Amino acid sequence: MSTTTSSGPTTRDRILDAATELFYSQGIRAVSADKIIERAGITKVTFYRHFRTKDTLVVAYLERQAAWERQALEGVRAATGDDAEVLRRFARAVGTETCRPGFRGCSFINAAAEYADPGSPVRKTVAEHRAWYRQTFAAMAGRLGVADPEQAADELMMLRDGAMLTGYLDDPSRVGTALERAIFAVVDAARAGSPT
Repeated sequence: MSTTTSSGPTTRDRILDAATELFYSQGIRAVSADKIIERAGITKVTFYRHFRTKDTLVVAYLERQAAWERQALEGVRAATGDDAEVLRRFARAVGTETCRPGFRGCSFINAAAEYADPGSPVRKTVAEHRAWYRQTFAAMAGRLGVADPEQAADELMMLRDGAMLTGYLDDPSRVGTALERAIFAVVDAARAGSPT
């Protein structure tokens, strides 16, 4: 239904681009379908042809963000093959992201705050992405010799979440360095506690 033309993105991508900008800058509940339609420069019929409901669009927005984050982390891992270096670059990337003008925290934490029902499709999408992060962190921690990779993954997830909130609410300039130190404090402590 959506086709890419030589002049630009598909209609679906234009809708997602508009939604991403508006949802992130203004909040999901504050943005109406009409605002997205206006920003994308389409008709209501076109909007609803691509997204039956606003929640369907919210899920697509989060899935797109999740795919971007996963590709970025997997790309670093493929390029380095070194889990410690992946974690260092991850911390630096979070630090860079938090210093970006208009940074408002984590898209997934923000969405979860607006959707109270854990059974909603939006919260399920958030939970799936967070589970991917935990599995990824656990796998890296295991390869780094951590005795309890799942516990380390939970701690790394808390650090990631805290860094995103700190970058939004406080001075973001030190987030990357602080996150890197904290990540390796967890990893090193977990290694030190490993049976020899």
